[in-house]
Amino acid sequence: MRPTSACLAPGFLKRSLDEFKRLSNFALKLEGIRSPSKPFPLIHFNQPEDLERCKRMSDKDIGGYSTANFDYHPVTQTEPSHVRFHGTISTQLPHNQPHIQRTGYAGWRTLDRGSTIFGKSLWDVTMYNFLAIQFKSDGRKYFVNVQTESIVPTDIHQHLLHSKTPGDWETILIKWNEFVRTNHGQVVEPQREMLTQKVRTVGISLIDRIPGPYDLSISKIWATNATSEDEFLNSAPVPQLQSSQNDLKNITRKDSGFGEGSRQKIT
Repeated sequence: MRPTSACLAPGFLKRSLDEFKRLSNFALKLEGIRSPSKPFPLIHFNQPEDLERCKRMSDKDIGGYSTANFDYHPVTQTEPSHVRFHGTISTQLPHNQPHIQRTGYAGWRTLDRGSTIFGKSLWDVTMYNFLAIQFKSDGRKYFVNVQTESIVPTDIHQHLLHSKTPGDWETILIKWNEFVRTNHGQVVEPQREMLTQKVRTVGISLIDRIPGPYDLSISKIWATNATSEDEFLNSAPVPQLQSSQNDLKNITRKDSGFGEGSRQKIT
């Protein structure tokens, strides 16, 4: 049996080695028996190359006029290293494309992580209680998006990214079971429990369709049990727990067509 070119690719071998190390540490530390105390990084913007692990999206992909910029900023005396997600939201419809009836959204997400010798590379956050995000917001209504290996590929689990101190760095903790299942920006029923053992991507979107500039900085996103051994929490601003009061079912939403593949027709 001869290995395929994909199996011989450097990225495949590195991912396989990283996954082997992760599984080995998991077994040696008995983390399947007790809750892990260390943080589990999902995306950290520590260097410019980290931007290559993400994908920008906006209605510009279907002919709209919203913009989405993704700029890296190194660590300074007053700020952590981070990415600045910024641009302008426009609800102007593209010309000569009558099938496009809604625009006004922008977002980003991590890329799919590819395959390893152990199979498709996914995040297993089952043993963690929270998703943590260190960010600085302009106060607009952003949403945190989590994609899993769902039966419906366009399903996205969402939670409001609520800023209590716009313009300043802050850290939030979101319980995994408080994410709400959506499809193309709309809450759908029945609600299903998130497959936290098969997380594909994480990201953030702005889908309120309010024209004007936006500006959001993100330093890191990780899974945590919020223990004293979480060095990310220890070095970050005092974390705020996002409560179920921000349930998406109680938020007035506007269908933007934002999803894995933008919906271009109203059915």
